[in-house]
Amino acid sequence: MAGSLNKVTLIGNLGADPEVRTMGNGKKVATFSLATTENWTDKSTNERKESTEWHRVVVFNEVLLRVVEDYVKKGSKLYLEGNLQTRKWQDQSGQDRYTTEIVVQNFKGTLILLDSRGDSAQTITNNRPEMVGQSSPEAVQATEAIADEFDDEIPF
Repeated sequence: MAGSLNKVTLIGNLGADPEVRTMGNGKKVATFSLATTENWTDKSTNERKESTEWHRVVVFNEVLLRVVEDYVKKGSKLYLEGNLQTRKWQDQSGQDRYTTEIVVQNFKGTLILLDSRGDSAQTITNNRPEMVGQSSPEAVQATEAIADEFDDEIPF
């Protein structure tokens, strides 16, 4: 048998501003809800139909966290890639609950802001920032600042 694959790709809009918080170990995590909408026409009534799904997204990737903090807000259109994870937790009454989330971790995941200023899209993939399209000065500065933080002494 050839192994397995756990990869989620979504394009959607944020329903609210992202929540960024610091965990007990000092690292940051961002969470937000992303809406994806499917449109179709009902063949029997010729009526236009729409269905929206809400996806909970959790970002652990440090570089992408900076992009989320600085550029992503309610209504932002994003392309993202991550892994699907389900976690178990207990509510106040002690009952088991389950939450399924799209998780973007270090070295796994992509986030592209599709509606940034200046009609550009900022792409950060596997901790390597790249610019796509016409870039706004703010996005270029943010990317250069992120790139400057990488260690130049790596031998490869």
